[in-house]
Amino acid sequence: MSGLRAAGVLGASVALAGGLAYLIWNYASSSGEEKPETRPEKDGKSARKEGEGDEEERREEEQTVVAVEEAPVVAAEAPKASEVKTSKPVESAGTQVLVLGLDGAGKTSLLHCLATGCLEQDMEPTQGFNAVSINREDLHIEFLEIGGKEELRPYWQRYMSKALLLVFVVDSSNPQLFPVAKKHLHELLAFDPHLPLMVLANKQDLPGACSITDLHDAMSLSEVGDRRLYLISTYVKKGETELSSGVQDAWDLIIQMVCDSR
Repeated sequence: MSGLRAAGVLGASVALAGGLAYLIWNYASSSGEEKPETRPEKDGKSARKEGEGDEEERREEEQTVVAVEEAPVVAAEAPKASEVKTSKPVESAGTQVLVLGLDGAGKTSLLHCLATGCLEQDMEPTQGFNAVSINREDLHIEFLEIGGKEELRPYWQRYMSKALLLVFVVDSSNPQLFPVAKKHLHELLAFDPHLPLMVLANKQDLPGACSITDLHDAMSLSEVGDRRLYLISTYVKKGETELSSGVQDAWDLIIQMVCDSR
């Protein structure tokens, strides 16, 4: 409390000194003279005693000295304001869960399941951008999915700076596309060496789907650098009322990471 009173007194002193400096300057400017001592008011009042004039001049000199002495206090406060500004970029850090992958990997169906809890109908592949906001109790998560067609892939890297987490979906039943998926994934990771990565080995329910161990090797996930890495096998089926265990695990991890980033 004493610190607050001291800060209040200091603020009042600065404000008073600034006001006095302004009054003295304004008074001198209106008189048309360069020095406050040659004000017309002193010469115009012949009835004023000499002693009173000297006393007034001494008071003005003291006031002027106070204004000069307090000025450095105002300047000393400036670094605090700049320190607050430098902390703002932390608040503007990534807030989106960025969902990417080649076309046909199952990104849209996975997002629909996370948002609604089930897949009621077959989903059409995303042709552009698909933004999904999920609000549950006090939790708010923003997902951004970008289509995986070749003409849309150049846009992927533009949204990396806004990402809190990169979710990369791979069709584990189509190993012929693993080299292409690997190439694009590692190009993305080069833009941010620390962004957490979640790889979803999707469509595990289809015949011929590779295991997560084989996908780990095929995607060279041991070379993703110093970052948090999650590799989860997932699938979604139309008509199922509950999330598969893999999708549920992915959802729980996303919630945890969003909460930790607050």
